[in-house]
Amino acid sequence: MKETLQHVEQMIDASPAVDVTETFQRFEQVLAELKAKIDARFDLVQDPSTEDLASYGTYPDGPGGRLTAYTGAEIDWMVHSWIGNPKASFANLHLTVWLGPQVRVPHLGIALLVWPEGWFYVDDIPRGDLVADTGYYDRYYAPNEESWLECREKNPDFTWFTSRAGFIRASLSPTACCYSFPRSQANIDAVREVLHTRVDQWLRWVDEAEAVPEEERAALAERDLAIRRNIADRDPANVMGVRLFGQETTDRLVRGLWGGDRVLPRPGG
Repeated sequence: MKETLQHVEQMIDASPAVDVTETFQRFEQVLAELKAKIDARFDLVQDPSTEDLASYGTYPDGPGGRLTAYTGAEIDWMVHSWIGNPKASFANLHLTVWLGPQVRVPHLGIALLVWPEGWFYVDDIPRGDLVADTGYYDRYYAPNEESWLECREKNPDFTWFTSRAGFIRASLSPTACCYSFPRSQANIDAVREVLHTRVDQWLRWVDEAEAVPEEERAALAERDLAIRRNIADRDPANVMGVRLFGQETTDRLVRGLWGGDRVLPRPGG
């Protein structure tokens, strides 16, 4: 299995500037399909704090992006976003869903990247200690052990991505997928299949979950927010936002990822 050890900005700087709009649009379609499944299951409303971020920048003439965040009775914070300049090799797309404290189902993290090669990440973000709580591991992570190995073994074009940031490596579960790949239609189709399978599984987990006792929900919600904020704040790829839009705008976008400016109350609060 091949491995990538570069920062995102290093990969971009080492690559020729090419128009990746077609791949960007394919990735947008994949995320739209996944979001439609999630929208059909949950009752969500957009938080007013992200209304003016629904379109920013000068895309398609230059750098641009979108960041929309949603909340609801069962969802603490869902982000559907992209940032980049597809005509100049780069686009970073996200669909992340952070559940409320009424269940302990893992959160859902999905990202797609063009740099100009393809890249994808999907993970079920744990709500507890996987080593101490073996029942939680067996329920949500053991079922994906075989499919995780198959993803590595059956896709020879996939190159495992290892972040140079130890904190980011620590944030990944044992069944996270994180690969770069050539932007062929076959590879994009393979990524699409993995993502749909994981989202379908995650939605089943939500439907089958037992309720968290009321007295445990506040602590769970506090832990969730700390993890969400820390991952957003410490993402090494934030440097690309600074390159494209400056520090002030990037800081606001990062707050949008974790809900730092949110207007609507958190579920259960």
